[in-house]
Amino acid sequence: MHYLDHAATTPVSPEVAQTMVSVLTEQFGNPSAQYPLGRNARALVDQGRAAIARALDCKPEQVVFTSCGTEGDNWAIRAALHQNRRVGKHIVTTAVEHSAVLQCVKRLEQEGCTATYVKPDREGRVSAKSVLAAVREDTAVVSVMLVNNETGARFPVEDVAAGLKDKPALLHTDAVQGFLKVPFTAKSLGADYITLSAHKIGGPKGIGALYIGGRAKNTQPLLFGGGQESGLRPGTEATAQIAGFAKAVELRSARKDGIFRRLAECNAYAREKLSAIPDLRFIGPGDAPHILSVSLPGYPSQNIVSELGEQGVCISAGSACHRGRASHVLTAMGLDKKTAAGTVRISFGPETAFEDIDALAEALLAHKTKRFPML
Repeated sequence: MHYLDHAATTPVSPEVAQTMVSVLTEQFGNPSAQYPLGRNARALVDQGRAAIARALDCKPEQVVFTSCGTEGDNWAIRAALHQNRRVGKHIVTTAVEHSAVLQCVKRLEQEGCTATYVKPDREGRVSAKSVLAAVREDTAVVSVMLVNNETGARFPVEDVAAGLKDKPALLHTDAVQGFLKVPFTAKSLGADYITLSAHKIGGPKGIGALYIGGRAKNTQPLLFGGGQESGLRPGTEATAQIAGFAKAVELRSARKDGIFRRLAECNAYAREKLSAIPDLRFIGPGDAPHILSVSLPGYPSQNIVSELGEQGVCISAGSACHRGRASHVLTAMGLDKKTAAGTVRISFGPETAFEDIDALAEALLAHKTKRFPML
């Protein structure tokens, strides 16, 4: 198998799996229990929080565990609105955010909020100037992703944060596709909320984290119940997933410079190999090294993905969350229908070999050679 869909999910490393099995079978206590088995589980949760805080260069108490990136996105936006409820109900975001942000904002519009969706240019870039121009006196929250999950565009979160420094609006960034794939710290970004997810970096599914910064002073829980996570995120902690998340972070952090280089090498090699395919177009700026978006105009992306999958080459037709629907990202970029319909996403990980990319190039060329483009 040639796996080139790391932006959708990543393989769990043996070290992560072994860590989780140990917790599930030997250290399975409830972290709220007062006897030694429970206290040991509590220590694992605390150690996991500290590991993620080190990767973000923030305080452990600023990290709260969630079940996934979607929960973190929804929680951050709603929490910011609650804190700024006396400021207003206006939300600024981009037209190319992950559906976890866009669908949350659309729901909030139904609940009485208003929203401005900043459009990208034809390359998929969003400028800080355009985001800040949309901010009003009644803007409560601005949500701008760090790395676009379809095009790999890296958005200027730092510049947006600087522009909001003297305004009440809180800033949230979905950093799921950027964490340990592009360099940043919580301080360098300057966002009030940062969403993370474990399964994009070699960790398990079902666990994520939300960074809560200093300006976010009155974070409202999304759920209500027990007092876990300092009362902010009730529910028995997923100790094994937390331990697996922490192990994945430690493994990636120890090799991050080498991983950044490897991802960039894979991206450059793929661009070289795919450039030889007639009529193939590169889509977006490709700022993030692990994501490469390309189009075979006139060749339906779902057919490409299905046929290549049968040959053991795994890529995607944009976000894994679309499930065949037209990409809102490509639509917002203003691509013509044939180009948008023929766009596929290739994404790399530390495990990617040049042989995987060779197999992809051969399969794409073969698909183009034997298939007639749609009219």
